[in-house]
Amino acid sequence: MQTEDYVNLYALEENFWWFTGMREIAAALLDPFCPAGPDRLVLDAGCGTGGNLVWLKRYAGNRRVVGIDLVSEALEFCRQRPGQYLAQSSATDLSFADETFELVTSFDVLEQLPGEKSDERAVCEMYRVLRPGGVCFVRVPAYEWMRSGHDTAISTQRRYTLTRLRQKMEQAGFKILRATYANTLLLPLAAFRRLVLKRIGLSDPGSDVKPLSPRLQWMNRTLAGVLQSEAHLLRQPQAKLPARLSAICVARKARMKAEE
Repeated sequence: MQTEDYVNLYALEENFWWFTGMREIAAALLDPFCPAGPDRLVLDAGCGTGGNLVWLKRYAGNRRVVGIDLVSEALEFCRQRPGQYLAQSSATDLSFADETFELVTSFDVLEQLPGEKSDERAVCEMYRVLRPGGVCFVRVPAYEWMRSGHDTAISTQRRYTLTRLRQKMEQAGFKILRATYANTLLLPLAAFRRLVLKRIGLSDPGSDVKPLSPRLQWMNRTLAGVLQSEAHLLRQPQAKLPARLSAICVARKARMKAEE
């Protein structure tokens, strides 16, 4: 990622439709397994500029949310937000003791890790630092055929099917609690933008994370509403969305040997 990408990310994380809507979806999937009340030590593995650190406090209670990122520039943006607990660390080699956290999250991080099987090492590290019974939330971009200029701009190494993500987490030892695609209704729009417009040379080659132009500001509320509708649907325990832009798994580390 370039400096401009971090600037845009920091500026947009609080109110931009993608971030607000995807947090609603994350809450719909996490809330049943991390209800309010218990105090939890939370880790965001790959926190970027820190927008999700504030949101994750809803799950921490009276304990801390810790963010790690390997990029010092990202952590500098995090430090502009008050009350942050940060460490510079790689997701493939977390600088924490075994069984430290009750909740670990990874929002669009695995696909960024360079090197063969680096994503698998990161999943194993999340498993290692989770306490028995702890919950892990992982979100990644779906489908290699959706690769675009956005992926090039932010150095995306890989995209996933839900089956592939699930297999990697199960291989690390996780028990899958929910597995679903998300960002459903916007798939046709994204496919048109990334595949059709790209082919005829009309798509923007850079990152998708950038402010809307003044004449398109009305779209922010509309697109956020689309994702909020999906979140409402996903609050149904058995709901599962096929063929979407993001793949998500919520998983648990076994409490005891019999659960493995």
